[in-house]
Amino acid sequence: MSKKLRQTTKENDLSFHNPFHLSSNVRTGEVLELLPPGSFAKLENQPNDLPPFQVIDCKGGRCRVRQQSWGRYIHWEVEHNRLKSA
Repeated sequence: MSKKLRQTTKENDLSFHNPFHLSSNVRTGEVLELLPPGSFAKLENQPNDLPPFQVIDCKGGRCRVRQQSWGRYIHWEVEHNRLKSA
């Protein structure tokens, strides 16, 4: 009986029932530029007449940025690899 308890099948294997699948949006091997909070950055195809965005924070391959004229509580979330420092 103890042999049957130790034996696992695909149906009762814990990894089979794991509902969480972690994946990263950042491509491996890609070096991202350091964009600390408070710094300014531009989008890859940003028009010259649009001022740079202020970086609020970056986490998990995404950055929250804002325009100074937007006010304190309005921000936009963009992929980190679309930004370059201004």
